[in-house]
Amino acid sequence: MPDSARRRRDPEARRNAIVLAAAELIVEVGVDAITHRMVAARADVPLGATTQYFDTLDDLREAALQLLVEHVEVQMQRMRETLAAEGATPAAIARFLSAAVADASGVEADRAVVTTAVRDPKLRELARAWSRDLIAILAPEYGEERSTAAAVFLDGVLWHSQINDVPLPGHLIENALADILGADSRTT
Repeated sequence: MPDSARRRRDPEARRNAIVLAAAELIVEVGVDAITHRMVAARADVPLGATTQYFDTLDDLREAALQLLVEHVEVQMQRMRETLAAEGATPAAIARFLSAAVADASGVEADRAVVTTAVRDPKLRELARAWSRDLIAILAPEYGEERSTAAAVFLDGVLWHSQINDVPLPGHLIENALADILGADSRTT
């Protein structure tokens, strides 16, 4: 049975397909560029289905952004777990970040949420909370100021991976973090 026929009988699956399509489009074209028509075409549903589930385009955007936020939250939890298990060393952070930038969808979700956060106060506070979480993980070992500088650097690494075809090498990330954090380890 085709997916579209199954979704007709399963309203939740249809709604989820619409939200997923909107999230994909936000990543591809930006939150302000999506339309009901684009989302319906991507989700393979009739145009009216988008307004059946979402009263306004803003409601649809909010649901799609929430899906992207959940994706970023999963990455943040993985980072917390990794650094708790391995220690918050420059090497562990660099390994985690190198693996994270290899997950293109994760980086794109992060970029879409943070870009939208520039104008959306709710998302801005969430993005700030993610930075505060990272700083809180690093601060006991490296102090507040160095941890803040490291968080800013890591944000830059994520943006760099979005605008360049080749991500930064792990050893470069590790060495820069070691310098920022004042850590003793070097891998060169």
